[in-house]
Amino acid sequence: MKEALKVRTKVFAHNCVKTTGQFPNSYLANHIKGQLIRCSTSVAANYRATCVAQSKASFIAKISIVIEEVDESNFWIEFAIDENIIQKESVAHILQESRELTSIFMASRKTASTK
Repeated sequence: MKEALKVRTKVFAHNCVKTTGQFPNSYLANHIKGQLIRCSTSVAANYRATCVAQSKASFIAKISIVIEEVDESNFWIEFAIDENIIQKESVAHILQESRELTSIFMASRKTASTK
């Protein structure tokens, strides 16, 4: 499961980065592009950090960051849709993946917190 999630989070980051290539060249689109690249790549990088956490408390702290970053990625994608920077149909798969990853990581945090 751990290795599969490393792959999924990296693919998620790649898909978000590739999506920003479709954005027009405007001040707002460039701002959203930077934010989306930052938080989506942070999902993958911080998930890897959870995999080498030294303690349960460290794991919980790190997985919480992953949850925040994947949720922020979702926000920026939705915001780009709202601002007509990108069409919802072209990012539906990314939105679905962000929701699934959020659910997985929230369940992991809950499990770790109750043990």
